[in-house]
Amino acid sequence: MTRRILAVARTELRLGIRNQWVVLAALTLMAFALVLGLFGAAATGEVRAGRMVVTAASLATLSVYLVPLIALLLSFDAIAGEVDRNTLPLLLATPISRAGVVLGKFFGQLCVVALAIVVGYGIAGAVIIALSGGELADGLLLARLIATSIGLGAAFLAIGYIISALAGQTGTAAALAVGVWLGAVVLYDLALLGILVADHGGGFATTAFPYLLIANPADAFRLFTLSSIDLGSAATGFAGVADGLPFPPQIALATLAGWIVIALAAAVAVFKRIEP
Repeated sequence: MTRRILAVARTELRLGIRNQWVVLAALTLMAFALVLGLFGAAATGEVRAGRMVVTAASLATLSVYLVPLIALLLSFDAIAGEVDRNTLPLLLATPISRAGVVLGKFFGQLCVVALAIVVGYGIAGAVIIALSGGELADGLLLARLIATSIGLGAAFLAIGYIISALAGQTGTAAALAVGVWLGAVVLYDLALLGILVADHGGGFATTAFPYLLIANPADAFRLFTLSSIDLGSAATGFAGVADGLPFPPQIALATLAGWIVIALAAAVAVFKRIEP
């Protein structure tokens, strides 16, 4: 079974490289990261935080927007595409379970996302670290950001498989993927902000609000990442929220891991209902 899963994963990785997904995603991430690192940190003025620390906080926000989009665009046709191309019966005729198919596609496409993040953020981060003096702490901060960004990509890859299995057609799956990205990354936070403002200092901010934040994988990633960055007097917005969490930041990371497991299990369950 492991060999069959790896065979599917290798196929997905080769497709990602052949279709230039790795190159395009890496270039996009690197370009934005360099702009934020070279110009964004300078705009903060005199703060206690160093250039790489401020850049890491900016890249955390960048990851929230770009990494889920990249992951969803990769995964939305993982199953729906097989249905549209009439290759699903052939795929299921091979000696591999449906769970093996989902896991194989997941690991292969996760390698694509991971390569793009490592190359994109790695090159940009190396430039920023070199300009700021090349301290070991900066390198560790960059490595942690890359690792958690890959985890964020894994969560949205798994969510993409649910969309793909439910839609059954690539056009519908693409529309749903964009809708999920818009809802999870943009509208969810706006809704919480609206409730927070309407609450007028009630108990929502200290009771439900932190837990509703970590219920969203994008916000869980951002809270965990920003909680590990010491911005000092520059800590505002989500960085300030991360400092006042009523639970350890590791809970946000556990929530992100839970999304990966639950979404993969749900994708397999929905996939099993599709007739070849």
